[in-house]
Amino acid sequence: MTPPSTLPRALYYITSNVCSLTSIFPSLLSMLATISDVADKSFDYVVVGAGTAGLAVAARLSEDPNVSVAVLEAGPPNLNDPKILLSAQFAQTFKDPKPKQDGLAVDWARGKGLGGTSGMNFLCYIRPPAEDIDAIGKLGNDGWNWENYLAYAKLSESFHPAALEHTAVYPHTSVLKNHGTSGPVQTSTPHHVHTVDLLFRESCKNRGLPLLEDPYGGDITGMWMASATMDPKTWTRSNAATAYYVPNKDRKNFTVLTEAFASRVLFADANGDADITATGVEFIHEEKTYTVHAKKEVVLSAGTIKSPHILELSGIGRPEILKSIGVPVKVDLPGVGENLQEHCLANFTLEMEGDHETLDKMRDADFLQEQQKLHASGKGLCRTGITSFAYFSLETASPTDAPAMIKSLEAEIDTRKANAPPGLKEQWDLQLEILRNNKVPDLEIVVVPGYMIASTPFEKGKSYLTMELISQHPFSRGHIHATSKNPLDAPAIDPKVFDFDYDLESMVQLMEYARSLKTVEPWKSAVRKELDPAPNATHEELRDYIKKRSGPCWRASLNWLLKRLC
Repeated sequence: MTPPSTLPRALYYITSNVCSLTSIFPSLLSMLATISDVADKSFDYVVVGAGTAGLAVAARLSEDPNVSVAVLEAGPPNLNDPKILLSAQFAQTFKDPKPKQDGLAVDWARGKGLGGTSGMNFLCYIRPPAEDIDAIGKLGNDGWNWENYLAYAKLSESFHPAALEHTAVYPHTSVLKNHGTSGPVQTSTPHHVHTVDLLFRESCKNRGLPLLEDPYGGDITGMWMASATMDPKTWTRSNAATAYYVPNKDRKNFTVLTEAFASRVLFADANGDADITATGVEFIHEEKTYTVHAKKEVVLSAGTIKSPHILELSGIGRPEILKSIGVPVKVDLPGVGENLQEHCLANFTLEMEGDHETLDKMRDADFLQEQQKLHASGKGLCRTGITSFAYFSLETASPTDAPAMIKSLEAEIDTRKANAPPGLKEQWDLQLEILRNNKVPDLEIVVVPGYMIASTPFEKGKSYLTMELISQHPFSRGHIHATSKNPLDAPAIDPKVFDFDYDLESMVQLMEYARSLKTVEPWKSAVRKELDPAPNATHEELRDYIKKRSGPCWRASLNWLLKRLC
């Protein structure tokens, strides 16, 4: 059995075949700051992390010409990198420490560079169901609701509708009320549809899933084809770097330093019980330690893994954790590093009948070269990301078993509540409320038109398809904590995947549902055979397969119980 550490979040074989790409953004590297621009300098705001959120925040702050903003990014610029800008060039470029899952090490990928993880996903533009956003507000975060979220989502987006011949497959392209038209993030509809995507679409319809006309208005239950975060002017990825750094790079008050590894936040000495005040950030650049000063605020936007790590190195967190690594306690904040939640992903790989134009063809050097030429003229596979998604409830996947599973889960939560912190109790209650609502999806299928790593070897000339099966609302929670006061030592990550048996059993039900598509056309005739897991796998064997072969899917969150512990 292939261990989880080899599970791809990408199509690895592409990484050695880098498309040639004319510089989309010339002279950008010369606009980045040097160490002399930042070291021991003072700025109104210092933002740690130039990722999905960090660059957006920094760019918005710098809209005020009277405000100075510095951004520290641990990774390289990655501008003009075809592995990031082009579809079909996904790569497992960055890794985090290996958390344990069922006794095995698992890779946790993240984006390290300008744009962060917005530069390494499948180029899909997806919004959550309205109930998930409303739940954040119900936990005490005023202003978090679907109406407000949608307004800001539209503000950030510039949507480019599909070509007329593709509106039947992408019907939401004609429903413009939920799309933005003048934001910095470019979204578009691919001008190419994989044949396997169309087969999946019709099979879901015949299996009883609705085909959604507009998955961007708060209801995502059903099957639909997603828009992509691709700029149709260049057919390259639109991410935080291209949306928020590139257009604003000439601002004199917007300073971005890459390969600057933040080690801790600095604070002014507090008197007695007074609140401490952040005054700057200590960081490492080219193996030397420097300081940058903040006159107003330090914005920590280093992601799920690094933000709690930096806080603990700065003296903020649980006292027993800080004392164990020799860091003086500045703020007793027990929620730091806790409430880690990750969606589980397991692959279901199939061999298809016939010859389909899947991403596997990019293995062939001649075909790859042809796609490079086509991309330069605005055509080809490099313009298309992953497009097919299906979301549905546990009740849809398993109407017979769902009631008993929910009842058992309710009993387990009632038992665990006695030792759970208050914020977590409220989260579990809201998750149960959502789980009982069959209009809100609990499970997801993502169609990858190609072969993902499986126990059966890839064979040239055959057509493959992989369904990525993903849980939506796992109940298990883990933690991330510093292991030493050396900022270069990785934190310990323990997501406690499948701590709730429900999280494992719901994934088994999802796998069974995906396999049931073989009972309907055109899927029944289109699939030659199931490769991984084996078609004769029993329920218990599927449980074992998922425990040993599943992994994270880049959706880790760590919200410290939404301030309830802070």
